[in-house]
Order: sequence, then structure tokens, then C-alpha cells
Amino acid sequence: MKRFLITISIAAAAVTAATAALTVGEYVNTVNPASPVRHTATDFLIIGSPDTARAVSPYKGNPGMAGRYSGSANKLRRALPATVRLYCMPVPSSSEFYTPVEAQEEWYTPQSLTINAIFAGLDEGITPVNAYDALAAHVCEPVYSRTDHHWQPLGAYYAARAFAATAGVPFLPLDDAHYATRVVPEYVGSMARYTKDAAVKASPEDFVYYTPLDTSYTVLRDVYTVKGQQVTERAGFEPSQFFFTYKGGLTYCTFMGGDYNATRVTTGVGNGRRLLIIKDSFGNALPPFLFASFEQIDVVDFRWFGGNVVDYAIENGVTDVLMVNVVEIAVSTNIPKRYDILLESAK
Repeated sequence: MKRFLITISIAAAAVTAATAALTVGEYVNTVNPASPVRHTATDFLIIGSPDTARAVSPYKGNPGMAGRYSGSANKLRRALPATVRLYCMPVPSSSEFYTPVEAQEEWYTPQSLTINAIFAGLDEGITPVNAYDALAAHVCEPVYSRTDHHWQPLGAYYAARAFAATAGVPFLPLDDAHYATRVVPEYVGSMARYTKDAAVKASPEDFVYYTPLDTSYTVLRDVYTVKGQQVTERAGFEPSQFFFTYKGGLTYCTFMGGDYNATRVTTGVGNGRRLLIIKDSFGNALPPFLFASFEQIDVVDFRWFGGNVVDYAIENGVTDVLMVNVVEIAVSTNIPKRYDILLESAK
């Protein structure tokens, strides 16, 4: 088993402009260290017993790739007004926490090292958010899907709680007084398609999400038409809903109907804080847990949003911007290009 001692220490500007060091911790698998595991021809790991199998994608990145994401964050920081707070929250994927010891030597590279390198590369004025430790503390709970590459909404809850604490905004606990629990049974997500493995298809799970009970909100969506990986039409903001009914492999589209839209949630909080979330699909599950934290939440996908995010932030009175990407996407070669496009044609 490989053991890694994380020693990187970084300085990041906190919300109060005070300087604070942040690193994520060292994680050792105590959840399923001895689970049976096999590597598929499609380059995935299948972990556990046939009826409760977990599929994970081995992480192929390294700390040397972290500059792609921290560099993009630094460009965004320089472009935004100084009064707008900017937060950076890279999210680990499930392979970080559930890769058994047997597979670690060949198929495990710690995402924690990359996250610390991202934090180390951030300029002052960007506040890092530690979703890693928040998730690591709860990996015995169903915080990640077994049959999908996304987290479960419970994982998004713990990450949202870490962000709210960092941003200094109110946050409601996940209890029956504040949320209704919704369950989609017999869920088999994207990993059945990606792995092409029978064990994943034979291991359905519950998809559990939560809808706010005592927080008033209204929703507008600008729905995109996408053809050939290009947005060909935008409907413009129209009244909509946040939660949609899906079953089967598309169940994660419960939130906002998926990625092909920009969404605005207006709440009754009235605290003067307006949040813009720039995200990949992992970020879709975050907003419901922040409806009681901000008076307005705008959500755009960095791959599909066609406007300039700085202009958008200024025009809509945004006070806080959160970058949230799963680590594999955060360090991908496409990240700098896409974030550059988000900053093009600034007014």
C-alpha cells in the first residue's frame, strides 16, 4: 500500500482578508480496504460483491497539472471586481476514498496532493474551500453513488456545509424540519454504460435527494439547445422548477434538468448575498442546500455558458462566486480554454 504524507502548506486570503493556511488531510481507506476488486477492459475498477458493486474511475492526474485550475481561478480573480468574493472548491471523486489496498499500488494516485497543489497556486483574494475533509469524514455514509460517477446529494450536502462555513452565511441542518427526503429506488447510473460491466447493472441503489421545506424560492431557467457539442439556441430566462422527475440512468438530472441551462434561484433570505456558481455536473446537487444561505443563486456550467461571467456577475449584483469542479475536470487540458472563453468579450 502506498502511503502519502501531505506536507504542502499554502496561504489563502480568507473572507475577512486575513491570511490562513489550508491543506487537506491524509486519507487512509478504512471503509473497504480488503474488498475484492478487479480492473475492467474499459479501465474502471469494480469493487465489492456482485449485488452491491461499486464502480470507480482511477484518477490519472498529478500535482503538476494543478496549475491549470489555479491559473484559471487567478485569471477570474483579476477580472472580477475586488468587492466580489471568489471561492475555489475542487471536489474529489469516489476513487479517492474507496479504492481497496490491493488496487492502490497500480490504480491509485492521491487526489489530495493535487488539491493541495491547486490551493498552493491560488493568488491572494481567492478563498479555498475544503470539501475533501468534509467528505472524508463521512465516507461510511452514502456520499457517493456506487453506480454513477457523481456523488450522491448527501455528499453535496457536506460540501455545501463546508462552503457555507467558509463564506460565513447561514446554513440549515439536514433534518426533517428543514428538508423532505425523496427516494428514487432501483437506481443504476452512468457507470453501467461506461464500464459495460454486468455487476454494476445488477447492483441498483437508492438515489436520495432532499427538497427544502421552510425556505421560499422561485426559479428561472434559460434552457439551451445543444447539437454536436455546440449550443445552437437559448430560450431566455423563463419560470421553471428546480427539481425534475427522472428515473434510470438520467436520475442525476433531477437538479435543474441537467447541465444544458443557466438557472437562477431567488429566495426569501434577504441578506444581501448573491452567489454565482460556476460548475461542472458535480455542482448541480449543491444549490438546494444553499437556498437558506443566499438571497439569490445563479448557476452556470463552465462548458455551456455563452456569456462573459464577469459581466454577468456585475449585471446581477453577485457578491460571491464559487468555482466547483471535480478534480479530474479541474486539471483537464480543457479547463484553461473554457475559463478563458468565460472571460472573453468583457464590457
